[in-house]
Amino acid sequence: QVQLVESGGGLVQAGGSLRLSCAASGRTFSNYAMGWFRQVPGKEREFVAAVSRSGGTTSYADSVKGRFTIFRDNAKNTVYLQMNSLKPEDTAGYYCAASGSYYLYQSPSRYDYWGQGTQVTVSS
Repeated sequence: QVQLVESGGGLVQAGGSLRLSCAASGRTFSNYAMGWFRQVPGKEREFVAAVSRSGGTTSYADSVKGRFTIFRDNAKNTVYLQMNSLKPEDTAGYYCAASGSYYLYQSPSRYDYWGQGTQVTVSS
């Protein structure tokens, strides 16, 4: 099993920045592609970003391209989401997820393990 714990969420003004962290348990972190998703109550969970096992490949939702950066530190078993130029529409619960698949899927169904989420609220 893989346990994922997100941190770093909070309240920030529009235009501000936050860095989310997702700490993974175990010694096999590098075997998983990692993704970030977000979800607003009543809406479907939305893909945000993903990073390959080595960190060499990334994928982003159009809505966050140029503003968010996903990266990982396999030595620390941690994946990060740097969020800049935040907008009120970025407000959501943010979840990290681990996928045993080789490819950077955007579908939540392709991810095997999930954290409990961290709330990001962006005020206007």
